[in-house]
Amino acid sequence: MFLRHDVQGRVWQFLAHCHRNMKKEDCFYLGKVVKTHGLKGEVTLKIDADDPSAYVDMKHFFLEINKVLTPFFVEKITPSGDKFYVAIQDIKTIETAQNLVGKTVYLPMEMLPKLSGKQFYFHEIVGFTVVDTEKGELGPVTEVLEYPTQAILQIMKGKKEILIPILDQVIQRVDRDKKILEITAPEGLIDMYLQ
Repeated sequence: MFLRHDVQGRVWQFLAHCHRNMKKEDCFYLGKVVKTHGLKGEVTLKIDADDPSAYVDMKHFFLEINKVLTPFFVEKITPSGDKFYVAIQDIKTIETAQNLVGKTVYLPMEMLPKLSGKQFYFHEIVGFTVVDTEKGELGPVTEVLEYPTQAILQIMKGKKEILIPILDQVIQRVDRDKKILEITAPEGLIDMYLQ
């Protein structure tokens, strides 16, 4: 269904107004506009996600422009692996599209696919209480530290910091209702921090 241009404009203004106060902390990083595509104003988005196909039906996204999240509305997406060729409403020339190259792409948190079992998003577990199968309750996750080789849970037990690697064999259970992360830490690791 196509709306008349003046109605589309009002719909766009309404949606832009709804998202005008969207903050980066209410969104997640999806990827980047890496280049233009074709001559009619399309762009290529490089999607940084385990399953890019989960986002092929998105109707809008945000680009960070001058430190402000600005909404853009999708007319068409053509997926190609981890790249999407995207036609954006009101972007019709290669020159206009060129202005978007290099911009970071965000989506609202509510658009993240739900995870289950032992899978979790790093931002989701901050504040969860960590319970080790041998040592018991350790304390809350204060941050997830992302390093090139692996991610690390930062846990505070009183005034002591405990760092635990996020590995499949370490994570035993995620209880989203009770906000508990059950782990089995490598032998001797927790003792090293608590001495």
